[in-house]
Amino acid sequence: MAKVIILSKTNPPFELDCPHGGKLVDLCDQTSAPIPFSCRSASCGTCRVEVLEGHDALAPPQDEELDVLDIFADDPKQRRLACCAKLSAGSVVVRMQPVDD
Repeated sequence: MAKVIILSKTNPPFELDCPHGGKLVDLCDQTSAPIPFSCRSASCGTCRVEVLEGHDALAPPQDEELDVLDIFADDPKQRRLACCAKLSAGSVVVRMQPVDD
């Protein structure tokens, strides 16, 4: 299992365990994590998160995610879409927070 820590300016840290290969959107749904979602299909950018630590623990972004991140001029090494990002193998901690524009 990997550990995901979600930080927010208004809530205490939110810690979650996630199976390797699990999508962040599914994890957030299962635990009511404080990440906003809208389309859930890499077309709106609502669920952009800033990856503060552990970006190497996420599988590389696919083209559809990169297209949305490009609209916001986001660096895919620092920001990801929670609806697309998946944890890769290994024992990791991903620290992230919702993007606050």
